Amino acid sequence: MTTATARHILVSTEDKCNELKQQISDGADFAELAKAHSSCPSGKSGGDLGSFGPGMMVAEFDKVCFNDEVGVVHGPVKTQFGYHLVEVTSRT
Repeated sequence: MTTATARHILVSTEDKCNELKQQISDGADFAELAKAHSSCPSGKSGGDLGSFGPGMMVAEFDKVCFNDEVGVVHGPVKTQFGYHLVEVTSRT
């Protein structure tokens, strides 16, 4: 079975998500931004979601984690929870 590991930052607006993505592009540390801005409890651990399989996350999140490039920050990804920046850290 395919598994992925990922980290994310969850915020309430697309504008904030884009602002954080730009900061990451400019060299800011993903984990530090997650700790400071993410509304998900995973923010405390730098946004780390650990390892998971297909269907364990909401569909929009799954699509990114199992189809998009590893090691790249993707987003904004809109879900019922808000707007995410997602970095797939590995996929096996």
